Order: sequence, then structure tokens, then C-alpha cells
Amino acid sequence: MSSNAIALRTAIPGPRSLALARDLRAHESRNVTFVSPQTPIFWESACGAGVVDVDGNRYLDLTAAFGVAAVGHAHPHVVEAIARQAAQLPHGMGDVYPTAVKVALMERLTALTGLDKVVLCVGGSEAVEVALKTAVLATGRPRVLAFEGAYHGLTLGALRVAGIAKFRLPFAALVEEPMLLPYGCDAAQVAGALERDPTIGAVIVEPLQGRGGERTPPPDFLRDLRAVTRTHDALLICDEIYTGFGRTGALFASLAAGAEPDLLCVGKAMAGGFPIAACLGSDAVMAAWPASTGEALHTSTYLGNPMACAAALATIEVIERDDLPARARALGERIATRLEPLRSLAHVREVRGRGAMWGVELDDPVRAVAATEEALRRGIIVLPSGPCGEVVSITPPLIIDAADLDAALTILIDVLREHAS
Repeated sequence: MSSNAIALRTAIPGPRSLALARDLRAHESRNVTFVSPQTPIFWESACGAGVVDVDGNRYLDLTAAFGVAAVGHAHPHVVEAIARQAAQLPHGMGDVYPTAVKVALMERLTALTGLDKVVLCVGGSEAVEVALKTAVLATGRPRVLAFEGAYHGLTLGALRVAGIAKFRLPFAALVEEPMLLPYGCDAAQVAGALERDPTIGAVIVEPLQGRGGERTPPPDFLRDLRAVTRTHDALLICDEIYTGFGRTGALFASLAAGAEPDLLCVGKAMAGGFPIAACLGSDAVMAAWPASTGEALHTSTYLGNPMACAAALATIEVIERDDLPARARALGERIATRLEPLRSLAHVREVRGRGAMWGVELDDPVRAVAATEEALRRGIIVLPSGPCGEVVSITPPLIIDAADLDAALTILIDVLREHAS
């Protein structure tokens, strides 16, 4: 699916984007949307891996919109499913008068993961909070071990396991200090932490860290973590909100690694752009929730929204039909080969990744941000990641055309070389 998105040169900032940036600043609260003063753009449409802004500038998206558009933007099968469901029933009453499409999605998710029970959510942070609530109900122990650099969402409950301090510190009066270990540490360190603090009931981990800078752990990390948590009677929560549904070359990275989580959080790529997420768990763990007598302990107005469920089912069909995990593996080999020469540059600290999830860590966050802005001027959308924004993140749609990917990487590599000083 070729978008030829950079066939036209960009000219940013454009007048409509500049006007919208002024209006946004006038009406939206601070600290929500960051619009770069150097490269303000406002998206207007997207298809496949291509994006068009309100001024008609065209781009190739190497972010998949935070990993959401794994099947590509506006995939016709997903669009059709949403439209069909919207015409029939756009909203139900998910925890009182549910819909058949909600049941169908839960059946599909349990079949894919081997887990038994599902709580549908609106976003990833909520899925993490469901996992944390489940852990305390199942173990009676309130603390959760997490890892430095971890990003599990920004809602108040999710901040309890935040491994990036800048997100948590402004709300320290409301959120306890998390127990954090270095990401990828050996099993003995995890075992020691669990032995020292008997109030820890669970360990939460990302198979690869996304917002933390596309960090990959040692090969046996997840499997060893699974063994240690079992030995110490703690639950293992795998946060696959970013990595799930094929991003790393496996449908779910934790399952491919033999980690068999007690609780699995998924979202982002699950519905091709429609807001939905889920927390899945084993029968034994989810049985800690009492049966509802008409007033659920955890619910939300949009739980199991019919359009979201239809979008998710359609997206999963595309992922399986087109074998997008295999596509991610092939993309990973291509990206690794293309990025290899960057390793010799003095300002590049590391090139790392797996599947269609890669990061180029630079020696200076300012340099990384400047590189992403220059790439945007040349028609390539990438984002900084890492605790300080020092990593240039590359997470394209899994359907991106090989020629488009090569063209985008050529431009990005040139930009990174130019930002050596």
C-alpha cells in the first residue's frame, strides 16, 4: 500500500496551521497539546502511512500515531465496520444492557491470548488501573514493583507505577513513591525486592519500553521475571498497550517470550484508531472480583462501546489475514540494516529495537528534538522518546510500503547525520 506521501515537498509552517495554533492556545488549557513554534502542523486526513495537514502538506508517518495505526490510517475494512455499526447502534449500555459485538470481541481476545476473562476499557491508562485493582483484590498486597523508564499512562492510579519521574513528581502528594528497578535487571534483583517488601503483590513490565525510549531487555528477562514472580507468589502484569497486536514481530511479545502473564493490558493498535483497550486475566486471578449485583466496582459510560468493539474486531481480522506480525519482522530487518551506519556516528549512543519498534538514542535531547523537527520539514513524522526526549522513535504502520519506508529512512538518516554538531 504505497502512499507516495512525500512526492510533494512540504512548506511549513502553513497559514492555516499557524492560525489554528493561535486558536488552540487561546482555548485549550496549558500542558495538554504541544504545538512546536518551529514546525506547527494540524493533521486533516490520513491514509495508510500518509498524512496530509490542513495546508495540504504531505508526510510519511513513522509513528503510526503513537503506535495506534498498525493496520494503517483509515484502513477501509475498519472504516466500513465503524460506519456499519454507527448506522445500526453507535452506543449501548455496556455494563447493564450489553451488545452482541461486545461479546464477540471478548471471545476473540481470549482466544488470541489464552487468558480467560476480559475487562474492556476506553484507554490504556484505564486498562493498567484495572490490572492494579485486580492485583490488590487477588493478593491483598497493595504495592507493585515497576521499572525505571516505564510508561503505563498518566491517570492518577497509573502514576503509582510510573518509571519516568517528571510525570509523577507534580502529583507526589497524591501518589506514593513507586518501587522501581532498572529495566532489564537480572532475576536476583527482582527476587531481592520481593523478599524485602512483603507488601508487593505484583510486578508490571513492558516487553519493550515505548515512551521510555524503545528499550529492549535481555532475551531471558521476561521468562525469568515470570519464574521469579511465581516463586514469590506475586502476579505478573504485562503492559502490551504499545507492543501488542504485532508491533514487535509477535502478536504479543510477552507470550512469545514464554512469560504467560497473569494480567495482560492491551490497547493502541487494537482498533485501528478507535479508542478502546482491555485488561485480560486468568480465571484464578479475575475471580477476585466479586459478582456484580447491579453496581459494578469498576465501569465507565463507554465500556464496550459498539463502534469500538466493531473496529477492534475488524482490525484484528486485518492483522491476522495479512499476517502483520510477520510483516513487522520483515520491516525490522529492513530498518536495522538501514540504521546500521548510524552506529558509527559520535553523537549516536545506541540504535536498538525489534520488529517495527526502533529508537536512535542521541547524546543530547536538544539534538533529538531538533532532528525530529527538521525531519518534519522534509515530510517525515517521527517523535522524540526516552525519559529526557533523547531518542528518535521509529514505529511505522505495519503496512507501510517498502519504497515509502526506504524513502523516509533515507531522509531521516540524512537529518541525523546533519545534526552531528
